[in-house]
Amino acid sequence: MTLNTRRLVVLMTGVLFGATACHASGTIPSGSGVAGSGAAVIGNAADAGTPADSTSILKKLKKNVVIGSTVDPTNGDMGPRGLSIVKTNYGLKKGQLAVCNFENGSGTAGKGTTVELLQNKVGAKPVTFATSSKIEGCADDVVSNNNGVYAAGQTSHLLVGFSNTGKVKKTYASPIKGPFYDVDASCPSHSSFCGYSAEYIFVSDASTGSIINFSINLYGNPKMTQVATGFAINKKSGWGTLGPSGLQYYPKKDTLFIADGVDNTIVSFNNASELLVTDEIVVLKGGKTFKCKYKSTTCGTLVLAGAPLDAPVAMAILPNGNLIAANSKGGNTLVELTPTGTVLATKVVDKSTTNGIFGLLATGKDDTNTALYYTDTNDNKVHKLEQ
Repeated sequence: MTLNTRRLVVLMTGVLFGATACHASGTIPSGSGVAGSGAAVIGNAADAGTPADSTSILKKLKKNVVIGSTVDPTNGDMGPRGLSIVKTNYGLKKGQLAVCNFENGSGTAGKGTTVELLQNKVGAKPVTFATSSKIEGCADDVVSNNNGVYAAGQTSHLLVGFSNTGKVKKTYASPIKGPFYDVDASCPSHSSFCGYSAEYIFVSDASTGSIINFSINLYGNPKMTQVATGFAINKKSGWGTLGPSGLQYYPKKDTLFIADGVDNTIVSFNNASELLVTDEIVVLKGGKTFKCKYKSTTCGTLVLAGAPLDAPVAMAILPNGNLIAANSKGGNTLVELTPTGTVLATKVVDKSTTNGIFGLLATGKDDTNTALYYTDTNDNKVHKLEQ
């Protein structure tokens, strides 16, 4: 079944069942998947045929400034994890930073329940955007196109969708069991007009080693579907949790990147917006090969395995399409690499022996104005690396 045919089938199914889900509306109607046959392959490289940008951005980012504290002003939550940015002036202000707090005011990992907003400037003060026990162990957050916020409660085992005013709109459970990281994916390269393309939320699950997605607008498949599984599970709690994480989406290639802190790998899924059916991609033992139901449409590719990766958790995608991963062992080291796995640079951003970098975010339009933000649980602050 071709890519376009599969999309048409799912969209027609969604129409028949009234499958509509507005941005952050909290409505997940029923839908239907598409069956297929299995095949064990390794997918095509994410950027096959496209020259990689070999410019090291990390080497250019020589200035480290502190944006501000993430300690919640109402209950003292701390331990900043996931980091995302507001895209438009709708309810929120474009450029604001949204941060999840993983610890409570006593410093207990996995007990934080807040999402903070910070203005994107040095000396910013945190403002409580949302507080809810439904996001206990807030590990990551992502801002949708209309400024709804989707936060992953690792301890509560829930993904929660908030309106742009911080009100709970929808709670997402099964098949989610241990949400770890999430990412907004919209306007893929094959879309002729972004206004009519699906906006997906991809969620990584550390408890099941899976990737789950669903569409949050009028297009695409609104049914929560476990589209990939087989990632390693280490079953540790608190700061020791590892598994599929650091999700990043590159719309120019319609590619989803995932870090695997257990197997010490980074992998990519091509045609990510076409991942529509249950366990369409299965990561085989060791995290380097894949079994794919539609090998000519969607499959996985190993980007990098082993050193200098050391239990990577957070990732960011640069404007030029390259990646930066943050190790969660062996020091607070960032690793810069191309989508085909060429390591360009490494950089230590916190000399503490305690690992604290769990959230990354890149901004800019090209190599000349790229900046990198990171959260650091060692000082409970958001930092910015700039040129």
